[in-house]
Amino acid sequence: MNEIVSVDEAIAKGHRMVTYPVMVIMFGVLGLCVYVGIQEILPFWIIPVGFVFAFVLAWLCWSVMITKWRLWAFENVRNVHELKKRAIQEKLIWADNSIFEKTEIRSLLDQEKWNSLQNKFNKKDVFIDDASIPNETIIYYLKWKAYVQMFIMFGCLAGVFYLFIIKDNYIIGAIVSIVGVYFGYKEYSEALSNEPQIIINDKGISTSSTVFHKWADIENEEVIREGVGNRTQYFLTYDYPGGTEYLQIDDFDTDQRSLNKLLMLYRGRSRKNNNYF
Repeated sequence: MNEIVSVDEAIAKGHRMVTYPVMVIMFGVLGLCVYVGIQEILPFWIIPVGFVFAFVLAWLCWSVMITKWRLWAFENVRNVHELKKRAIQEKLIWADNSIFEKTEIRSLLDQEKWNSLQNKFNKKDVFIDDASIPNETIIYYLKWKAYVQMFIMFGCLAGVFYLFIIKDNYIIGAIVSIVGVYFGYKEYSEALSNEPQIIINDKGISTSSTVFHKWADIENEEVIREGVGNRTQYFLTYDYPGGTEYLQIDDFDTDQRSLNKLLMLYRGRSRKNNNYF
């Protein structure tokens, strides 16, 4: 085993080998079926059939390619615990014993090789620091996003005047007005806010809704994704004595991947500096 590939490199290759081809197949086949259906090249029923066919073909691609990536990545990466956690977080693989994990297609030879790689999980990961990451990271509201959303909300108020003046629809106008003012003011407050939303370093974490806690008192720290499509939301979550943090980060100047990497890095620095595991 060479073990010369970093976790970041393995994850990036995983997306190239698995995620992107699956997306191309899914949307490509679906788009083609919609096109030939609308153009009446084939009967219109090809569209619903295309939905099913695109999904099945994309899942088949994932089932085959994820095995190839899994065997390559876990053979060539030293820190397999971090790799596994990152791969699950980024939706490359499923958690152990998940029904979806059982849909991976493996030959007998593939399964034997994967079984042999399980011995690597008996070794603890080696902490590799990143000198480009400062001693402390402070995360704020993402101001440009707040301004854009603010203008959208206040734009709703323009529609209110139309409903009031042209259509005389006072009920709908009042409802839209209340919603527009509330969310517009919320985004305005976020755009002007200079208050840190998350402070993270090798000592621990504090957030806008939770006081500082040391790493030794924190467990299960992770940024999770909930919902699908336009309803997707991301939350920083961790357990601390007496409670659990559950903070939505969609409006912050970070993202799931970046914050998860910071959590691992600062946790690793804390372990190194304080010699605990």
